[in-house]
Amino acid sequence: MVRVVVITGGSRGIGRAAALRFARRDTRLVLVARDEVALASAAEACRRRGAEVLTLAIDLATPEGPARARDAAIVRFGRIDVWVAAASVFSYGSVEDTPDAVRDRVVETNLVGHMRAARAVLPHFRARGGGTIVFVGSLYSQVAGPYVSSYVAAKHGLLGFARSLRQEMLAHRGIRVRVVLPASIDTPIYQRTANYTGRTPFPLPPVVSADRVARAIVRVTRGRRLEVGVGAAQFVTRPLQAIAPRVYDRFIRALQRTLGLRRRPAAPTPGAVLAPQHDPGAVSGSWPRVPVRRPR
Repeated sequence: MVRVVVITGGSRGIGRAAALRFARRDTRLVLVARDEVALASAAEACRRRGAEVLTLAIDLATPEGPARARDAAIVRFGRIDVWVAAASVFSYGSVEDTPDAVRDRVVETNLVGHMRAARAVLPHFRARGGGTIVFVGSLYSQVAGPYVSSYVAAKHGLLGFARSLRQEMLAHRGIRVRVVLPASIDTPIYQRTANYTGRTPFPLPPVVSADRVARAIVRVTRGRRLEVGVGAAQFVTRPLQAIAPRVYDRFIRALQRTLGLRRRPAAPTPGAVLAPQHDPGAVSGSWPRVPVRRPR
């Protein structure tokens, strides 16, 4: 049966990669993001794979945004089967240097917007007898890092919210709540980040492709796993923080200052946090990736 899949943050990065994956599976897609130019580009790429696509230029951080996206999807396609919560913005800066407006928008987009979206779509899922929400969290949902406190706080909150929601939905067996937790992923988010460090940001190695996350998103919509991590860093940082938190604190600070924030000067910028930067968008940010070994 053809499924109707809503993907927030569907214009770039992980959301766009997921859209391309779903488009190969005879899915009706609803792509939601702020940038109409990037949305049009992503939609065309999905249509070339045979998908029917609706694009919605909606800011999920606004109070009415998630409900508007839900209503438009139902009007066009009659129902929603899967809601992929992938919209995300990023910021670098110390707690003191990050402007209040940037901090608040990071939390509104990465946490509050997804909470509102769940509240908006759940009555529809109950009325239909089922549906799936996939939250795209982060390795930072489980560990911390310096100079990214707003993002860490939002992603920690998103994982906690998803787990609480999953517990509530035990009374509604047809409604499934899944979480995908990427580590460092090759997406354009680092070029579009807010930055108040004076240095140039880079993703912490090892970096893996957004398509690996997209494959995990597609799999969890059909499988039984509740939470899935993606990326080699998952196997190092989580155990280290749990076993030796003081060692982890020193390690992650040194890693961030040497590899995550290079000494190349960078002027303060809100990036794409407060307003979209209109361009065709892309899945990849062209960061060096960890090669994937394929079985022979």
